[in-house]
Amino acid sequence: MFTRQLNDDNKHSKVLTYTNIRLIQLYFSLRKNIINYKDINLISFFNYGIMYFVISVYSDNQQSALKYLKGTKASLNNILIMIGDFNIRDNNLDLLYPHHSIYVDTLREISDS
Repeated sequence: MFTRQLNDDNKHSKVLTYTNIRLIQLYFSLRKNIINYKDINLISFFNYGIMYFVISVYSDNQQSALKYLKGTKASLNNILIMIGDFNIRDNNLDLLYPHHSIYVDTLREISDS
């Protein structure tokens, strides 16, 4: 299980990442040295000597984590998956929802990069 311990009592991480114990030989590690944001877990692991990444994100209703990711200069190769709760309501994601959110465009831009 990966999560952040924050020093400030008013700030709590909303991201928790679990890995299966059977995958322990892949050497999972929380990489705060690359992305250091309370609601983003960047997890690295090795497979056949190559480092891969999994990103877990919780973005609040102000889209704080998405804004952080958009503004970060971290350049990562080998990202396998980005998962989480992005708190985005959009008609491209839910056909019954009547509105478009500019944050969907931001999420796509981050994902494509």
